[in-house]
Amino acid sequence: MDKRTTLALLLMAALLMIYPAIFMRQESEKHPPKTESPAPTSGAKPSVPASPPPGSAAAATPPPKEAAPVPERATVVETPLYRAVIVSAGGRVDGWELHYRGDKPMVVPGMLMSRGLSVLRAGQPPRAVPFALSTEKVVPTAGGGAELTLTGEDGFGLKISETLRFRSDSYVVEHQLKVENRHNVAQSAEVVLAWTAPIEVPKDTPEKFLGQHPIRVVRLAEGSVHRELLAKTTEFSGPGQWIGLESEWYLTALIPRSPGFLIAESKLAETRQDAPKPVEFSQVAVRVPISALQPGQAWEGQLESYIGPKEYDRLKAVGAGLEKSIYFGGFPIPQDYGGLPMEWLVVPILWVMHRFYVYTHNYGIAIILLTVITKVLFFPLTIKSMTSMRAMQALQPQVNALRSKYKSDPQRLQRETMELYRTHKVNPLGGCLPMVVQIPIFYALYVALSVSVEIQNAPFICIGHLFGVDLWICNLAVHDPTYILPILMGISMFVQQKMTPVMGDPRQAKMMLFMPVVFTFMFLNLPAGLVLYWTLSNVLQIAQQKYMEHIGKKDQKAPARATKRA
Repeated sequence: MDKRTTLALLLMAALLMIYPAIFMRQESEKHPPKTESPAPTSGAKPSVPASPPPGSAAAATPPPKEAAPVPERATVVETPLYRAVIVSAGGRVDGWELHYRGDKPMVVPGMLMSRGLSVLRAGQPPRAVPFALSTEKVVPTAGGGAELTLTGEDGFGLKISETLRFRSDSYVVEHQLKVENRHNVAQSAEVVLAWTAPIEVPKDTPEKFLGQHPIRVVRLAEGSVHRELLAKTTEFSGPGQWIGLESEWYLTALIPRSPGFLIAESKLAETRQDAPKPVEFSQVAVRVPISALQPGQAWEGQLESYIGPKEYDRLKAVGAGLEKSIYFGGFPIPQDYGGLPMEWLVVPILWVMHRFYVYTHNYGIAIILLTVITKVLFFPLTIKSMTSMRAMQALQPQVNALRSKYKSDPQRLQRETMELYRTHKVNPLGGCLPMVVQIPIFYALYVALSVSVEIQNAPFICIGHLFGVDLWICNLAVHDPTYILPILMGISMFVQQKMTPVMGDPRQAKMMLFMPVVFTFMFLNLPAGLVLYWTLSNVLQIAQQKYMEHIGKKDQKAPARATKRA
């Protein structure tokens, strides 16, 4: 290729770049594109297509129309449930401290962060809207609410207003958005409200309370809940009911309430001076593409955000299926793999436990009452199981004799054994089936205590503190610092196993006596609420076995007394 050809190509490329910037802009100013919607007023709500028509003049970025600089300001929101700080840069939530069983900072720089409201345009970086705040302090009235109004421009002629409504009795914040085109050309842009959390938590930032660090992205779309670990965040954008960042006990969620909103998740990386490599974040957002917004035309929409504990009743009251963020699991395998959903069983148990707490004001006592009621309800099944096990134990010598006699003929041994059971009217499964029926209930109790955020910082028998150590159980959500309760659980389990009738190989029964030791070590670091439930369950089982032994001795003495009288 000679020099003239190269020069010609460069001139054509320059012409292609300069022509749209000069002539197409003049054309769009002289002849605004026609749309199907009528001439709007400032309060009209035009339809919002998913994306602008390709190649249209409406999608072109207008020349910058910089707004007057807005001074950096902050507004403090004080409610009985939380204290929040809203800053003017994008209306970002700069602080959110829950007043929930202690003061708990949810929003922490570098951890869970609000990105605020930004405007996205083709070929432009995201622009955080500099807002002017209507007041410096917001205090909702008791049982009522209060508002904070944010107004600003994106620098291209879009005036954006965001009204935040706070209530004194709710963790939900209502967002009323209004986008007005103040430029003299039609505009297309995308408004985004986002939250982020780091995929890897720095080792030098331990949790200040259980569940402070988000661990998953969760969203409700097309009627089903999708959960992903932060490290496995995917690129997603589409319609949905809500999206959020969650731990086991806390949730930060964005909930669209108007048509046109999309929910989205993505990964992003940021370079920091204090980090040797880019820090990866997982981002959740709601976004709304606004296409062909004519001069003077306005778009309005509503959404909500929730930042708080995962209390089932409170989440359900939001009315967007937000209670599905609590994962109850499945039985006997996870629900995602075909297991039976446990929600139908766990939710009533949570309801009963919370009703007990209303009257006792102690979740430890509520757990005890719940365990006692469960044992009482299943006592008839326990009696049937114990009776069958003792009958099997009485036949054990004869079964062992049959094993010795027919050890070389397994089929004959099986026939003779079943004939022996039929003769004495003993069901070999009678000791197991009643226990199998109870397993889903006991598992549901375990799940209910595992997901219940209400037991955080809830004391049971809290004597006090000594050298920074709780003297007995001052928080049912953490392990017993004195390890007294796990040891009592191991002892109760050992006694229960010693009292259980021995069936089968006696050597296996001796091996089972090591199980209490294994379980004791497993329970050392489990939440005290779970250990309390398990310990009391063992104690009640021992009491039921003692009762059965007492009844059995009475039944044995009755024929002897009758013979003596005769």
